[in-house]
Amino acid sequence: MFPKKPKEKKLVYLDHAATTYVDSEVKAVMDPYYTEKFANPSGLYGIGREVSTAMANARKSIAEILGTQADTIIFTSGGTESDNLALQEIAYPHKRNGKHIITTKIEHPAVLETCKFLEKDGFDITYLNVNKEGQIDLKEFKNAIREDTILVSIMYANNEIGTVLPIADIGREILKWRKKNSTPYPYFHSDACQAAGVLDLDVEKLHVDLMTLNGSKIYGPKGVGVLYKRRRVDLHSLIHGGGQEMGLRAGTENVPGIIGLAKALELTQENKKEENKRLIELRKYFWEQLQKNIDKIKLNGAELGDEKTRLPNNLNVSILDIEGEAMLLYLDEYGIVTSTGSACSSGSLDASHVLVACGLPYEHAHGSLRFTLGKCNTKEDVDYVMKYLPGIVEKLREISPVNLKVK
Repeated sequence: MFPKKPKEKKLVYLDHAATTYVDSEVKAVMDPYYTEKFANPSGLYGIGREVSTAMANARKSIAEILGTQADTIIFTSGGTESDNLALQEIAYPHKRNGKHIITTKIEHPAVLETCKFLEKDGFDITYLNVNKEGQIDLKEFKNAIREDTILVSIMYANNEIGTVLPIADIGREILKWRKKNSTPYPYFHSDACQAAGVLDLDVEKLHVDLMTLNGSKIYGPKGVGVLYKRRRVDLHSLIHGGGQEMGLRAGTENVPGIIGLAKALELTQENKKEENKRLIELRKYFWEQLQKNIDKIKLNGAELGDEKTRLPNNLNVSILDIEGEAMLLYLDEYGIVTSTGSACSSGSLDASHVLVACGLPYEHAHGSLRFTLGKCNTKEDVDYVMKYLPGIVEKLREISPVNLKVK
């Protein structure tokens, strides 16, 4: 039998890579812009100017965190739109100079699906391989750059296995190529949505030309994002209409979301050192308990350590002889919320494209669970999970038709 359910089911949320709750301090600064300060920021009257000033201050705050100027910050509806704006509106205006784009096999669908769309329209896409830890080979990257390469899009940190990619090193290689070949190409874009609350976002140190951020991964609101665009980069608009966002993103701005995003980014940057350390220790404890209580379990991604190689809150494992979807559904019955991979792909029963790219057998990829810790999680949460997970695994293995040997 499955473990007996508690009389009072506790909610243990372990899917912070999918989305986070809105921090109370963030909500507090957003609330007035839903009711008291509701005007359109394009309005010339006093209340409109007041809202416009608040939005300008939010833009300036984000720019300071990124080490850039306010006019390089473009507000969007989220990470997916920012990725599409970066890829499509570099690709089409610059195709006369080349139609080659470099990305990786483990990108978020917002990048991969956009690349597939561009591929159908005649662009040549190179999808870089990754090793078992989800890391690219810099030599392979350097060899992939061609005279017709106009864009490189490589994520800062992977949303499924938490691997941190060497963005600064990639940026330096691109700078060397440009200098050697006397060209402004390729431009360099990075999806940094998962990295925003954890890693250094200084765009000069990272050598990026375009960078994507969003609110929903950093205890900010959903439905708002940022695309950083270096001043010299010629970017065209993806959404046409009014002249908002310096003519690069038409439509009335999501003012409460923008205010909230700026506050959320500010808070996460202030507290990231202490919080990263706490999460690393909590993850270590979680992994030790998993190994102690469940056999035939495998860590996916980089070895556990500091945030230089892996996001501190990410723990992706494969529990063999079971399907991850079944575990996810049974855990939910006990109030334990987790994921089998990317939240954007959770409606699909296909094996994770990230784990397959890392060389995992199809069956191992199907048995994966992604635990991503957050500010609200404690050791008590881990203990609650371990009270029920081993019993669920044991029962599911009894009824599972799958028989695998640990590799």
